[in-house]
Amino acid sequence: MEQFFDTYFDFSLMAEYFGQVLEGFWWTIKLSVLGGILALTWGLILAVLRQLPGRAMAPVRFLTIAYIDALRGIPMLLTLLLIYGGLGTLQASGTIPKWIGVPEFFGYPSAFWYGIMALTLTYGAYMAEVYRAGIEAVPRGQMEASRSLGMSHGQAMRFVIVPQAVRKVIPPLLNDFIALMKDTSLISVISMPEVVQVGNDIYSTTCNPSALTLGALLFLIVTIPLARLVDWQIKKQDEKFQRGIP
Repeated sequence: MEQFFDTYFDFSLMAEYFGQVLEGFWWTIKLSVLGGILALTWGLILAVLRQLPGRAMAPVRFLTIAYIDALRGIPMLLTLLLIYGGLGTLQASGTIPKWIGVPEFFGYPSAFWYGIMALTLTYGAYMAEVYRAGIEAVPRGQMEASRSLGMSHGQAMRFVIVPQAVRKVIPPLLNDFIALMKDTSLISVISMPEVVQVGNDIYSTTCNPSALTLGALLFLIVTIPLARLVDWQIKKQDEKFQRGIP
């Protein structure tokens, strides 16, 4: 047992490298927050596009469904590597400008923005399905009543349907955000110095994985409160339904 704790819970090593691990975790937080916001926005756009009515909008609906199915079916790691390799190659050949192929906005490295792209594209597809479930859970009469009041389809979606749908799907969206945060660790494969990459570098130097344990504890400090928030949201919704409140 002593050997186990010396291997995984070497507190002197954790204290020595705490600053480096915390700096890596700060990159993880940045990736999670910005990637989460963009994925939520992109997912809502996809969900609304999928609900466009009429035969004229059929191609848009088809392309949206194809995109969602494709991005949900491809591992995010593969999407990340395709973005990382593809954009760099296209920029080197002069096909796309440098600011797209090797983005370095606000002084952040290109690996950061490749990661943001992969998180947005992948989790936007997942969140689109969550939004769709919420939109379809809104009674059809809400749309009919909105149209009878003179609203266009877009106005009804914006002011009536989508606000109700979002309230219904907050718990699963939070679950997706937790998953997104954990998947930021995949960005370490393109040398992004997030918490897993930093912990692994320290492990390579010290031959002790305690820095990785410290990174895991930092993840738990954030994800466990989020998980409890999901439970609270679910309980709150259940109480509303029991009282008959829509």
